[in-house]
Amino acid sequence: MGKVWLVGAGPGDPDLLTVKAVKAIQQADVILYDRLINQEILTHAKPDAELIFVGKLPKHHFVQQDMINFLLVKHAKQGKQVVRLKGGDPFIFGRGGEEAAFVVKHHIPFEVIPGITSGIAAPAYAGIPVTHRDYSASFAIVTGHRKEGAEEAEKWQALAKGIDTLAIYMGVSNLPYIQKQLIQHGKDPDTPVAFIHWGTTETQRTVTATLSTMTDTARLEEVKNPSMIVIGEVVRLRDELQWFEESSEERRLHETIV
Repeated sequence: MGKVWLVGAGPGDPDLLTVKAVKAIQQADVILYDRLINQEILTHAKPDAELIFVGKLPKHHFVQQDMINFLLVKHAKQGKQVVRLKGGDPFIFGRGGEEAAFVVKHHIPFEVIPGITSGIAAPAYAGIPVTHRDYSASFAIVTGHRKEGAEEAEKWQALAKGIDTLAIYMGVSNLPYIQKQLIQHGKDPDTPVAFIHWGTTETQRTVTATLSTMTDTARLEEVKNPSMIVIGEVVRLRDELQWFEESSEERRLHETIV
């Protein structure tokens, strides 16, 4: 019997990969990897490792989840060391819990290797601390794919009134609904908002707005996925604390001159 590792690859910058994740990738016989994985991370794999792309686009899955589950079990039962390589952290909107339950059902040993999630890393690279003594004593990691209903209304009220900073994943296609629900349930329309596109990578781009203008701004600035949405007073700190995009621009200018 082989083993399955559910490995978090981090938010995009390959230098943010953990040492334990590198070790798992190096010893893997099979690696099932997602769309948002930085390809540089795959260079840690041994030459004869089988690399299987199982990425997903919004509303289009190259490989269905049931097939991913099947492949994990199939290769592990062949005695192989299997790495399921996911962007960010495997247990934060990565279906890692579902995959872990599936391999347990088939009596296959597994291990989880956490990764740095983009809800924390992307804001940090944009100069936005998700907590701050003067601005934010709490933050929530939220999926942008939410549906209407009585129970949802209660959740939106809690998010709007009870949490200082919101880090919203996969929310670009659902901005009008997110904006409406937060304002309707008591969030100040002037609350600052940041969209961080391809956070922690060399192509990172940050666009700021307010809750009342976020949908229009995203449309005008052509904000696309993958983008982390940060809503909260901590966004105001970006003007003072931004560091990564400026240093990246300086590096590009230096490379151009050289």
